[in-house]
Amino acid sequence: MSGDTNTSSAEVVLGFLEEAEPWRLQSPQFPSKVGGKPAWLSQRGLPSLPGLECEICRLPMAFLLQVYAPISGQDTSFHRTLFLFCCKTHECYTCNDSRCMKVFRSQLPRRNEFYPYNPPPEDEPPSNSEPGPGYCGKHHQTLHWKHAHKKECGSQEASTVTTYPFLFPESELVTEPEEEEEEKEDVAKEAEEEEEGAEDCPSLADTLAETDLEEMAMHETEDNKMFQRFKKKIAPEPHQVLRYSRGGSALWVSSQHIPSDQDIPPCTCGAKRIFEFQVMPQLLNSLCVDSTGASIDWGTLAIYTCSASCYHDDQYCPEFIWKQDFGSDQQHTQITPT
Repeated sequence: MSGDTNTSSAEVVLGFLEEAEPWRLQSPQFPSKVGGKPAWLSQRGLPSLPGLECEICRLPMAFLLQVYAPISGQDTSFHRTLFLFCCKTHECYTCNDSRCMKVFRSQLPRRNEFYPYNPPPEDEPPSNSEPGPGYCGKHHQTLHWKHAHKKECGSQEASTVTTYPFLFPESELVTEPEEEEEEKEDVAKEAEEEEEGAEDCPSLADTLAETDLEEMAMHETEDNKMFQRFKKKIAPEPHQVLRYSRGGSALWVSSQHIPSDQDIPPCTCGAKRIFEFQVMPQLLNSLCVDSTGASIDWGTLAIYTCSASCYHDDQYCPEFIWKQDFGSDQQHTQITPT
């Protein structure tokens, strides 16, 4: 996210997709973006090839998105970007399993060997041209050669912007604060609905144990409530593809598979990891993937990062991702903005 991201736990910044000129999405502009090739922050210490492999199928993962998220008042986080990668093999997307995704953090002080001390001009493209494709492995190089490079070699007029089939469509991530809404009326309404439901409860206790009935009803009711709360929260801005709130909390799509503090491992430096942002299911509509159930899929992706944002020179530090899928009642649901 451009600018200061030292947010309070209650503040949420929403991310939306927007077309942008290609030069704006290159590393010297410190972009937040979806798709295309990663605009690496540090030019050294990049994730290794094994580090970018899916933990399930061991194929190279595709770059999904990056978020520019500097931390105010912390010199070693003057420039700070989070990079998210995902596997494109749909068989790897089993329920609530995040092994098909990885996230890395890179940060630099203001004085560094890669970028000027002063910010880049916003309205002037860089004088140097965009570099050619940087392959991260033989698998990606083969895909590019078969699907893109041969076409370019046989054409007298090469396109200035080349797309590669392995990459997701590229867009800029632009942000705006989420407007706060009063939720007291919603809470009161939910309480009334609970009381009405209790009054209308049929006498099935004659055939099933009361504790079994309560457990079944509670599970279905809580899951549905959580999903309805999710839909209502995003309704004012249905095109949001990301929610950023460092130190805040995620907006869950289901009451199932919500992490406890013990589920979030600490950083390698020993500091606690905290919630930073989440990727919304609406993003799937813009990735040009197949229908839900036959392609990559998620309910929401919650990213947890080092609370100290520890600095390891130019190295890319792995962070933690929690993948939550839709509950059993919503497993075939697609969130499609109108």
